[in-house]
Amino acid sequence: MATIRKRGDSYQIRVSVGYDTKGNHKEQSMTWKPTEGMTERQIQKELNRQAVIFEESVNRGFKSSAIKFEELCEEWFEEYAKLNLRSTTYERLKQLKHRIYPAIGHLRIDKITPRQLQAFVNSLAKEGANEKTGKPLAPKTIRHNLSLISDVFTYAVKMGLVSDNPCSKVTIPKGEVKEKQIYSQEEMEALLTKLMGEPLKYKVFFYLIAYSGFRRSEMLGLEWKDIDFENNIISIRRTSNYTAERGTYTDTTKTKRSQRTLKISPFIMDMLKQLKEEQDNEALRLGTKWVETDRLFTKWNGEEMNNQTPYGWLKEFCEKNSLPFYGIHSFRHFAASALISAGLDVTTVSGALGHSNSGTTLNVYSHMFQNAQARVSEAMDNAFGFLQNRK
Repeated sequence: MATIRKRGDSYQIRVSVGYDTKGNHKEQSMTWKPTEGMTERQIQKELNRQAVIFEESVNRGFKSSAIKFEELCEEWFEEYAKLNLRSTTYERLKQLKHRIYPAIGHLRIDKITPRQLQAFVNSLAKEGANEKTGKPLAPKTIRHNLSLISDVFTYAVKMGLVSDNPCSKVTIPKGEVKEKQIYSQEEMEALLTKLMGEPLKYKVFFYLIAYSGFRRSEMLGLEWKDIDFENNIISIRRTSNYTAERGTYTDTTKTKRSQRTLKISPFIMDMLKQLKEEQDNEALRLGTKWVETDRLFTKWNGEEMNNQTPYGWLKEFCEKNSLPFYGIHSFRHFAASALISAGLDVTTVSGALGHSNSGTTLNVYSHMFQNAQARVSEAMDNAFGFLQNRK
């Protein structure tokens, strides 16, 4: 039964929703204000109607807009994110809560304004926002924080808790965009040359990722059934990922277009044959200790290689050989740069990299395509130089 209490020129309607796990009584409430000019009889009639409607909505499981952002965000994680997002994306988004909750977690969802959200976003662009470096957060990281808040508000709109999403009025501050660190041709040649004397599985891993531009998760998800030695073709069909909650696990590719087939250099395919032979010999030597996973890149006993192993090994290798270390993803950027420099069109490059669409490729590598176009223009100017000389 709803209870009604007059508060100034408005009325508060409260409905009991039981008790929480600690035995505390919980209620949901709403405020209704009569329209100016209504008679006392009209007010009572409409007030009773509003109380019935509100009680019915609560009993059907709807929450009032008085819900705090943190509570609704947790509901979104449970009711939407966990069911619809990839585990890696889900875990990455959960890591953003430590900044968002202290700022707006305690605020009612229907009371949060664009101005408050803009202030929060601006604070992330100030010195000290990054706890590790003491510097502002990168624009991309700020965008991720705002995107999570926006996703929760989109959910709130669908659930009828608010009428619009205030995030649409928030602007990401312009910050310093770091240029992608990409190995030059000379740096990559030096790195690959130094790899020749290293363990075969690491040599094959970094030669293949530099040539193909495969994602690290795609590399670690490769199985021998994906290798067509007769036609020198490798197919991407799955990924290997890690989260603290699930540990190492096998998943689908990032997008449907990420499932692709690529023609590989015979030189690298020969290296893969050597790796297969070495792995088969090791399996025979270990006998029952060997765990059959069919993966190309494994631990000593055949189990799937940890996701952080290639990163840690490469970092140590670069330090030992006085080589620049730009991380694993830089190999993907190098492959993309090589394809673009070769004059391939954006659709072909997008397909090779497994992007969801060509627009993604343009967004990520727009400057590379611009540089390639500039070289084309320069080449055409040189080709038609004889005409300029006739002026």
